[in-house]
Parts: sequence; C-alpha cells; structure tokens
Amino acid sequence: MTALASSRHPLPTALKGFESIKRYWDNAMAISAAKLMPGEVYVTREDEMIMTVLGSCVSACVRNPATGVGGMNHFMLPQMGPNAVMPSIEGSAARYGNWAMEVLINEILKYGGSKKDLEVKLFGGGKVLDSMTMDIGRRNIEFVFAFLEQEGIRVQAHDVGDRYPRKLLYFPNTGKVRVRKLQSTNQATVVRREAAYLHDIKKKPVEGDIDLF
Repeated sequence: MTALASSRHPLPTALKGFESIKRYWDNAMAISAAKLMPGEVYVTREDEMIMTVLGSCVSACVRNPATGVGGMNHFMLPQMGPNAVMPSIEGSAARYGNWAMEVLINEILKYGGSKKDLEVKLFGGGKVLDSMTMDIGRRNIEFVFAFLEQEGIRVQAHDVGDRYPRKLLYFPNTGKVRVRKLQSTNQATVVRREAAYLHDIKKKPVEGDIDLF
C-alpha cells in the first residue's frame, strides 16, 4: 500500500497514473507528502509536498502557477536509447532524463496552459560516485539544461553540481523549495544507494536501451 494516512489526516486522491508513488502525512511539515525514489515522477494539483534525496541524480521541479498543477521527477541517466519503447507513467524508463522530463511536462500541461507558462527549478547532479570514470551528475546537468533550452522553457532557479547529495522538499502549490546539503553518514548512504541503483539499471535495461557507460 503506497498511501499512509490516519483518520485525522486523510490524503488527497492521487492523479491517475501516480497512485503507486509512496505518500504519507508528514507531521513535521503538517502536510500530505509524496516520496520519490530514483526513476519516479509525481504530479499533483493538491496542496502537497514532494520530497526526494539526490546524489548524482537530477530532479526538475515544474509547475504551472495558473492552473496550480505541478510535480517533480528524479532521474539517474540523461537519455534513453533511440530505439527504446516508451512505456507507461509507471514504467522503468523514468530513470532516463528525456523520458522523465517529457512525462512530467506533458502531465502538467494536460490540465491546461502551455510551455511558456511553466516555472522550472533544477536540483542535484553532484559528483558523488567517485568510482565512476564518467561524471554522471555533470552529464545529467548538461542534458536537462539543453533539453529545456530546446523546448523553449526558462529555468527560474537551480542548485546543481558540486560534490554533495541534497535532500529536496518541493511545494508545487507555491513553488517553494527547501534544500539541505547532506554530509558524512547521510552522504555515504546516498552514495551506496545510487551505486546499487546504477548496477541494477545495467542488469535490467529498458527494451532498446543503449549502454551509456
């Protein structure tokens, strides 16, 4: 069961396609929250918080202030292979930036508005996986800025790069973002998690993937 709430704090109904995302009542922030793991996307039109923890991964926080619909993605690799099959919202392809950006933007625009209306903030892309010969974080950053420029969407704010993970709290209803840079034990946990996730991606590629490493 992905929605955790008490009778005192019922959670708002998730939009179609996002029912599998883990959601709960956050007592500290006194708000319904959705927790994103790598390879997930969440969109809402309710007053909710979306949280995640980023190392070399990148998250785009996107909303349309006019419609009140917004969301976040969390992707590990820049682009899916050219022959890959585009799956459903709940498929594994959101590990790739090109799919994660497309689905996030398209789902928000389903409820009205156009790309010029969107407010975008970017986070993550830290160089935390020192064992990799390739800087995945840097590639993710370069990809997402190039993607948004090609789509004609302006980036309003960003906190990307450097060498540390980030804990991210996003409030689509207002556009507010809280970022906390993680150190020591928390950082080691993020690095282990991302290394394991990258290993899993290589073992279980999406149909039609190319090997990016």
